[in-house]
Amino acid sequence: MADSPEQIRKKTKSYLAVGAVLFLGTILTVLVATQEWLDFGGHGFDFHDCIIGLCIATVKASLVAAIFMHLNHEKKAIYWIFFGSFVFVFFLAWLISLAHGSPIFDQFFYR
Repeated sequence: MADSPEQIRKKTKSYLAVGAVLFLGTILTVLVATQEWLDFGGHGFDFHDCIIGLCIATVKASLVAAIFMHLNHEKKAIYWIFFGSFVFVFFLAWLISLAHGSPIFDQFFYR
C-alpha cells in the first residue's frame, strides 16, 4: 500500500497510464473488427480477425489482473494457479477440437 502522497501520485499515474492502454486496446479491437484496412484474412470479420481480437483481449485482461487486481505483488502460488487455469482451458479446447474433427456418425443422430 502507498504510505506517502508521493507514492499515491505515482500509483495514480500508473493506473491512468494502464487505463489509457486499455482504452486504446478497445479502440484497436473495434478497428480490427470493422475497418477494411485492418482486415487480415478474407473479406469481412473472419478467423484471423477473431484471433487478433482475442490476442488484444488477452493482453488487456493480463494488464487488469496484474495492475488493478495487484497480482504482480502476489506469491508464486498464485502464478501456478493462474498458469494451471490456462493449461486447463487449452486442454478443454483440445478436447473440443477432437470432437469437432471426429463427429458422431450414427443413423439416429443425423436425421
